[in-house]
Amino acid sequence: MSLPFDPLDPDAGPMLQSPLRRRLFTAAAVTGSLAVWPTLTLAGAAGPGANRFVLVILRGGMDGLGAAPAVGDPDFAAARGPLGQFATPALRVDSTISLHPNLVELHAMVGHGEAAVVHAVGLPYRERSHFDAQQVLESGGTRPYELSTGWLGRALTASGSKGIALNTTVPLVLRGRADVDTWAPSALPDPSADLVARLERMYVGDPTLATALERARRLHLDTPPPMQDVPAGMAANGARPGGFVLLAQRAADFLTQPTGPQVAVLEIGGWDTHANQAAPNGALAGGLRQLDAGLDALRTGLATGGAWSRTVVVVASEFGREVAVNGTLGTDHGTGGVAFVLGGPVKGGRVVADWPGLAKSQRYEGRDLKITTDLRAVLKGVLADHLQIARRSLDNEVFPGSEKVGPLSLLRG
Repeated sequence: MSLPFDPLDPDAGPMLQSPLRRRLFTAAAVTGSLAVWPTLTLAGAAGPGANRFVLVILRGGMDGLGAAPAVGDPDFAAARGPLGQFATPALRVDSTISLHPNLVELHAMVGHGEAAVVHAVGLPYRERSHFDAQQVLESGGTRPYELSTGWLGRALTASGSKGIALNTTVPLVLRGRADVDTWAPSALPDPSADLVARLERMYVGDPTLATALERARRLHLDTPPPMQDVPAGMAANGARPGGFVLLAQRAADFLTQPTGPQVAVLEIGGWDTHANQAAPNGALAGGLRQLDAGLDALRTGLATGGAWSRTVVVVASEFGREVAVNGTLGTDHGTGGVAFVLGGPVKGGRVVADWPGLAKSQRYEGRDLKITTDLRAVLKGVLADHLQIARRSLDNEVFPGSEKVGPLSLLRG
């Protein structure tokens, strides 16, 4: 299938800028790209009672020791220097690990037993390239570019479920043979009923475009307009309306619909904190405020729609950062970091870690927080226990070559 313009290009013209129009042409492009899979059968929605899963990707390499400082480690203060000091006290989780003061709502979820902190976690990839690490994070491989589809896309294929990316395009992690839609906000009005009717008549002889139009219409009509109110606690945390918070609200809307998707993927960029990392209004502090407000909005929306009790959310970055401060009061690319797992089914209120220590002799290459938990173990545990994907499929298809990585149990029995 060819089109006279790039349907994923944000500059392709006003016709593509509303959510419905963009979903139409994105769906068409995705469906067309999947034609190379001859055995594809598009799955329907998972059903109103099915479990839900949300993946939040933090692009740029979030500093795990900034988001979840190990204030109880005897070497923390000396190892971190000015980065170990906070304007207000860190929020204690256990005797070793706390949360950054801006993660107020996440800390409350930990206190309610709905969130767990998985520390000293990372990928089999040990280098420091954003591009390569993100490719491994999304593909589920062990080396960059050995896989061209995503682990979550392959998992959806195995489970016969449907996903949505809160983005203008389908990210690598969702690519494969799965049924995937996209949604992104727009300030422009939706197309008129007359235009939609004209498109229906145009596409009546083209099954690909007719199916894409129907999917876009269903996605638009089955979901209420996004909330405009600032979520509780958001103003106090200093996060602005829109951005990740709006995407989180919209994800909750989609996931609580009876005919909605089973899986959603969201992302936030801006975690590459090479300079002035400890600034109270800097990139790390602002990013954590936005993340906290968005996770709160996601929880509120899912709870209101009755889906929080059957939703698991995993928050992860492509790598962590070096332990020591650099010459510009920031941190450089590292390896080990932190992940957060939250949701109604999560056995929370705890830190899950084989803590390696922060003394220089305990660090990876003398520089980084050492990885003691494979992120794939976290993901395999959620996929096995929550989405009921068989271990053989996880080992051989979803995360090829991961037979020695056992699933980590993070959910209530």
